Amino acid sequence: MKIQWVPYLWTEPHPVDSQMLDRLEQQWKVKLPDLYRELVTTYQGMGPEPCAFNVGTGNDAFSVLLIVSAESEKKAYSVNEAHRILEPHVPVGISPFALTPGGEYLCFDYRNSPEQPRVVLVTVEMSIHPVADDFASFMNGLYSG
Repeated sequence: MKIQWVPYLWTEPHPVDSQMLDRLEQQWKVKLPDLYRELVTTYQGMGPEPCAFNVGTGNDAFSVLLIVSAESEKKAYSVNEAHRILEPHVPVGISPFALTPGGEYLCFDYRNSPEQPRVVLVTVEMSIHPVADDFASFMNGLYSG
């Protein structure tokens, strides 16, 4: 299914340059998935349609792709701010990339591999739930809810 990216934080795209993504990889000591790099470069701060995904015995929605750029007025939507919030509560290797409508985080889970992360949901209670084996599978599995 083709994904359309819709405005969330801004009305038009705010591109990210690859150097910012390289710095993020160095900071987190990981390799970001190629598809994520491709998408966030163009669509940071936007939301996908369709946006529903399965988690556990239910489903949730992917609301917004967190921003990598340093937009101070959008700090609450930045990967660095989300990482700072989560860091004391989750194991090392959990790195946020998106938000759900309920304020939960979609994250890369690098605990088993620094190059091939799984996708997990971190709830507001800071519990971690598996969502997909990799980012491409996650994106390909989005559906209309």
